[in-house]
Amino acid sequence: MAVSVKPKLITILCLILFTGFLCVNLINYFSVKETMRENEIYGSLPLTRDNIYTEIQRDLMRPVFVSSLMAHDTFLKDWVLHGELSTGVVEKYLQEIKNKYGFFTAFFVSEKTGKYYYHGGVLKTVSEEDPHDVWYYGFKDLHKDYDIVIDENEAEENTLTVFINHRLNDYDNNLLGVTGVGLELQRITNLLSAYQVKYDRDIYLVDRTGDVQMYPGGKSLADNIYKEEGLKDVAKDALTVSEASGFYEYKRGGDDIFLTVRYIEELDWFLFVENNQSKPLEGLRKNLWQNMFLGFFVSILVILINIFTVNFFQSRLEKMASTDELTGLLNRRAFENEFRRAESFADRNGTVFSIILFDLDGFKAINDTCGHSTGDEILKKVTLTAAEKIRQVDVFARWGGDEFIILAYGGEEIAAAIAERIRCGIDIISCGGAPKITASCGVAKYIPGENMDSLIKRADEALYLAKKSGRNRVSTCV
Repeated sequence: MAVSVKPKLITILCLILFTGFLCVNLINYFSVKETMRENEIYGSLPLTRDNIYTEIQRDLMRPVFVSSLMAHDTFLKDWVLHGELSTGVVEKYLQEIKNKYGFFTAFFVSEKTGKYYYHGGVLKTVSEEDPHDVWYYGFKDLHKDYDIVIDENEAEENTLTVFINHRLNDYDNNLLGVTGVGLELQRITNLLSAYQVKYDRDIYLVDRTGDVQMYPGGKSLADNIYKEEGLKDVAKDALTVSEASGFYEYKRGGDDIFLTVRYIEELDWFLFVENNQSKPLEGLRKNLWQNMFLGFFVSILVILINIFTVNFFQSRLEKMASTDELTGLLNRRAFENEFRRAESFADRNGTVFSIILFDLDGFKAINDTCGHSTGDEILKKVTLTAAEKIRQVDVFARWGGDEFIILAYGGEEIAAAIAERIRCGIDIISCGGAPKITASCGVAKYIPGENMDSLIKRADEALYLAKKSGRNRVSTCV
């Protein structure tokens, strides 16, 4: 009979496995999440920011350096001081600067004549009334050596250009004009875009007022960081970094954003480098769910294996505890359980049953003369023979030694007929050179309210009577 593992055992096993696996995965998830956060804050993000800062200095500071060289070039100073003679000379000079360094434009504006010289000749004469020339007069009032502005380039069909303007002073430090170079804005934007692809971060440049000066795109970004969701909360602190760097966290659209800022003194701008933590965390969460699914599958597999294993060994243990090892019949304890069930059923429903008790005549002599192995073989044959003579509803057990007991449903007449079939079957059993064996049987009918000991005692008395009457017969207790 198949025996199932107790539901409580299965429930406890499931709870232990699922709880353990869930706890391990959640601890691992939060541990990895915190490690990723620390690596990003103290390692990856600052390193990326500094690498980008270095590359920006390399790519954007070169024109600042070149404009400074132009402003200190004695050739240009002397040319102006000698009356700006021969326009072709300065045109050639500016052309060489442009071509040598690959700039979009190179220019000089004279303070004395107001002429705007560029690599193509004289573009115009600047005027305070011309909106395009406001930059020149504004720069003079700044009293700075250089400035960087984004403006339309009239010499190149009003293309947006990053101009590096530098003061040109004479040997007595009097203003001679403004010189410098220009980079096409799209080129600078392309550089930032390349950085974004290379480092997988959002990168943009912001001035002191919060205006976004350069942004290659990627996500939607307001023209001023004070208008940007989440970013506006840290904007004030970010724009006071000054000659250092800072780290900030904020939320945008439900995403956790890490921001690091570095001040670029030469540009007087701030380098903003962002990383959306939702991207790596999405992969981490996906991995968590995969592990949970795998854990669930493994847990179910382990539970099924345990159920099968426990059922298998539990069945074997129960079988060993309830069966006779030699004959495979029920043992005394198992028979007592079956008797209690039959007794209860009889008391409730009036069912009739009887007990057949039989043993083998002269079996001890066979053991003594032929050996126990022969005796065991005879017991097995007796078991098979008797099992063929009883019905499926009857309960057959080995009572001890060569004594067997049968619980047969029905009165003493039915039980006596079964006993007679068994006796006749045993009578024809042969086992090599062993003496012929016979069986004596005692039958007793269950009386309502009678206990097992009393009923078996009456069956034993009937068996004793059969022995006393000559053996190899069936006797019924009256």
